[in-house]
Amino acid sequence: MHLLLDPAILFFIFGVLAGALKSNLEIPPAISKFFSLYLLMALGLKGGFAMAESGFSSGIAVSLAAAIAMAFIVPTLGYNFLKGRISKFDAAAVAASYGSVSAVTFVTAIQFLEASGIAVGGHMAVAMVIMESPAIIMAVLLANSIRHKAGNGELAGNPSTSMPLGKILHESFTDGAHLLLLGSMAVGLISGESGKAMMQPFSGDLFKGILAFFLLDMGMMVARNFNQAKKASFVLIAYATAGPFVHAAIALGLAMILGLPAADGALLMILSASASYIVVPAVLRYAIPEANPSIYFGLSLGVTFPINILVGISIYTWAAMKFLG
Repeated sequence: MHLLLDPAILFFIFGVLAGALKSNLEIPPAISKFFSLYLLMALGLKGGFAMAESGFSSGIAVSLAAAIAMAFIVPTLGYNFLKGRISKFDAAAVAASYGSVSAVTFVTAIQFLEASGIAVGGHMAVAMVIMESPAIIMAVLLANSIRHKAGNGELAGNPSTSMPLGKILHESFTDGAHLLLLGSMAVGLISGESGKAMMQPFSGDLFKGILAFFLLDMGMMVARNFNQAKKASFVLIAYATAGPFVHAAIALGLAMILGLPAADGALLMILSASASYIVVPAVLRYAIPEANPSIYFGLSLGVTFPINILVGISIYTWAAMKFLG
């Protein structure tokens, strides 16, 4: 309930209502893009400053290893669950979306944890970057395998349906959002405490207001994608609704086995429960053109994102504090 009273979340709800009412309220795309880049830069700086203060330890290595494991577990489970229920291309695309992560969900979670007095390690921003790409790579390899088994793609002399793995890797690891986040972390790590003091008005004081403005825009975008989500089958709606909680539960179990700190466990659960609606659709549009974008984009943005923002973050954090705190 505490999260629902947060001004940023209230602006998200307001954005959903404004979109549902078909208001002409809008934030110009260029400004929305700036807000997104600002949040990533501020998050990277915060992570770098935290890393400079805490250093790198074996505990951090274990948390990052857990993130890598979840980056493979989630898309594997998703594809095997969906492949017999929908088109295998759609199954691979949905698995990639849910195996990857949402930066906006992560940023909102960081703000929530800090507001709750829970210290957050900067290394979890690295975990977010690590978890972005494995699912995309797995989905592309699956799609290529499906084409070859069906006698399509390059084997049938139609290379347009196959995207080279090297190009996928390049796009995944050189994505502008990733580079900005990692570059900002490097700046924060190098500049340390003095850099934190200098950048406080930018990365600290402005953060909450920009996040509220950005979530307002995200709320309107969610409302615009409700119709796409509603067209999905019952199985897909159920997966988009229950899947995040299942993925978070698996992440919690892994965190308990590895003895992760509560904050790391909470963020691992949140990342595992989130779904990508920016990087993955941008890559899969060309890498798996056989998949229906309205399915994997509509589900991740129209169903899973609002669930995580409105109730998921609070539930995952509560569970992490109870079992890991």
